[in-house]
Amino acid sequence: MPSAPHRRHRARPERRTARATVVSVTALAAVALVVSLVVAFRPDGGSGEPAAAPAASAKASASPSVSAEPSSASPSPTAGKKKESASPKPTPSAPSPSPSTSARPAPRTPAATGSLAGRIRPGATYRGVATSYDIGDGDGACSFGPSSDVMTAAMNTADYETSKACGAYVQVRAGGKSITVRITNECPAPCVAGQLDLSRQAFAQLAPLSAGRITVDWSLLSPATSDTVSIRYKTGSSRYWCGIQALGHRNPLARLEVRTGDGSWLSLPRAEYNYFLSEQGTGCGGTIRLTDIYGERLTVEGLAVRAEAVQGTGVQFARR
Repeated sequence: MPSAPHRRHRARPERRTARATVVSVTALAAVALVVSLVVAFRPDGGSGEPAAAPAASAKASASPSVSAEPSSASPSPTAGKKKESASPKPTPSAPSPSPSTSARPAPRTPAATGSLAGRIRPGATYRGVATSYDIGDGDGACSFGPSSDVMTAAMNTADYETSKACGAYVQVRAGGKSITVRITNECPAPCVAGQLDLSRQAFAQLAPLSAGRITVDWSLLSPATSDTVSIRYKTGSSRYWCGIQALGHRNPLARLEVRTGDGSWLSLPRAEYNYFLSEQGTGCGGTIRLTDIYGERLTVEGLAVRAEAVQGTGVQFARR
């Protein structure tokens, strides 16, 4: 009998072991069931192969977020500022011009009236040669008529410019000496551009006549004078055709206009003999407007058509 409790005692652990085993088996079965359920509901349908595609698509979807991040080189948030930041900025080694240089106004020089001045421009110095000739009674291609003025010169054909040089005063310099002459004539070939053919009296003030030919510098002059401008109508002029000439103008004449019947101004063409011609008689005997190479205008009214008569105007261009 005493051995029974002992067996009973030993039998109890055996029974607990069996229960543990059953519980363990049951738990394992439950776990297996849960695992099988999880596997059954996996996205790959339980094929058991690794899901590599979703991983790849996840990487692809991640890349746009990287490119959309603001670059440290262009932190500005707006597109406009990005364009600005993309534009290269000047470096200190290449600064932009200072306002004092780029905004400096152009000097008021004769070039501003270059379209009126033609070949002989105010403020310009010309280098050429001077020769001499006998001026006779003082008349010449400019049709000013006989004159006692001996300080005159003939201008080469190029600078004569179809009588545009007529009446111009030029200062001529050579060997430290200087004279002033008025252009009254044209010097054709072999005179070349820049050449002046001086009266013998004028040439002798620069060099002996025996020198024949000397190098000179010359430039346009706006002299002091007490004279005023005069107007002369050419022989044969009438209200149907006329030639008009201006005399005694201080500065070279750029344009002569006449007022038409409708009140507008008509610019007359200039002949090589220094008359402005109205072929149809427009403005003959009417109001005349003179413009010098500096752009100054003088208006003359009330002069009748009187051929070869010199009619005073009482006006003069300003000294420049």
